[in-house]
Amino acid sequence: MPVTRILHRQLQHLPPRAVSGLGAWITDEQGRRYLDASGGAAVSCLGHGHPEVLHAMHQQIDRLAYAHTSFFTTEVAEQLADHLVAHAPEGMSHAYFVSGGSEAVEAALKLARQYFVEIGQPQRRHFIARRQSYHGNTLGALAVGGNAWRRAQFRPLLIEVEHVAPCYPYRGCAPDESPEQYGQRLLRELEAAIERLGGENVIAFVAETVGGATAGVLTPVPGYFKGVRELCDRHGILLILDEVMCGMGRTGTLHACEQEGISPDLLTLAKGLGGGYQPIGAVLAQRHIVAALSAGSGLFQHGHTYLGHAVACAAALAVQQVIEREHLLHAVRLRGQQLQQELQATFALHPHVGDIRGRGLFWGLELVRERRTKQWFDPTLRLHARIKQAAMAQGLMVYPMGGTVDGQVGDHILLAPPYIVNEAEVTQIVQRLRAALDTALLEIC
Repeated sequence: MPVTRILHRQLQHLPPRAVSGLGAWITDEQGRRYLDASGGAAVSCLGHGHPEVLHAMHQQIDRLAYAHTSFFTTEVAEQLADHLVAHAPEGMSHAYFVSGGSEAVEAALKLARQYFVEIGQPQRRHFIARRQSYHGNTLGALAVGGNAWRRAQFRPLLIEVEHVAPCYPYRGCAPDESPEQYGQRLLRELEAAIERLGGENVIAFVAETVGGATAGVLTPVPGYFKGVRELCDRHGILLILDEVMCGMGRTGTLHACEQEGISPDLLTLAKGLGGGYQPIGAVLAQRHIVAALSAGSGLFQHGHTYLGHAVACAAALAVQQVIEREHLLHAVRLRGQQLQQELQATFALHPHVGDIRGRGLFWGLELVRERRTKQWFDPTLRLHARIKQAAMAQGLMVYPMGGTVDGQVGDHILLAPPYIVNEAEVTQIVQRLRAALDTALLEIC
């Protein structure tokens, strides 16, 4: 194996070396092209090498690359905040810029806690979140997350968080339940957790609006999030929605919560915010939260060196302007319908595809050994890793993961192609995925 001084994610395998990218494709040093059907990790919403984003970054670098936010603000950061707030869910008044999704979640947790300190409720100390969720890899984000595998070895370092069931109808909904009845049962579980902790002691409920990488695109059942919002309001609890992966157009609306008819107190963004052109994340905050800090201490007791980085803000602003000007939310819905139809036509009767779920250009396929019983594959087979390897051999990038069911067992494939993907490329994604899945299954079945 070639020598590398990088501590790679996999220490026994050196990944191909990417040298260029254009549109929905990445090229490695051998000249092999890969169709990026997952946007990396649902990041590259405009694909690679978009000329307007590159131009905006160059302009900003020539003007000012960096100014620390304890001394200065910048015009481009102010413009990005104005743009995001203008398009935000109802009641949002301010944006706080960080360098990625984990930092955004960490900042939201701290902001929620400080809000209650500022308004004279310092006894609130509990967070409630969901099993099979993923909110990031910093210690606070890892604590609220429900990704058992990522949490396991760091458990002694994590704050205590109450976890309730995810909205996972494929496995959670009983045969005699409607989706709405299932959602009501989940709400009763959440209410019981609040009452057990004492509603006056709970800071926030934290959830991905549409579940991401851990369980493979879990879409909420009708009425679930409206019920969550009502429960939070009844007990004075903040609602933190994590749209790091599912937000900024990925599900067909700019914010996934638009489709649920609710507005959270805090909303975390990243990935599609900057499209991978620079590391950036954000927290959008309701005006009552900012007003409480303004009337109290007058500061948010938190910060990082690269907050509001000028070049990152320039990239993100350009990405959002392109999405708006080129009507890419419509494109997400249009190409998303095509992707859904082709996935259904190809995999609906596949003996090892148990569920096909998603919205917009955000889709998950859950894999099973036996469809009738929903029995999973033996995790020692590492089916998800085999699929990734087979897909790369097909010139296709997808995002498979194991531990789908409970952090230990189950496999799924996540798809999140760029918003600029064309009709022919969507067809190629499904065809290459079918070939990769059949190759991986042939090795173990």
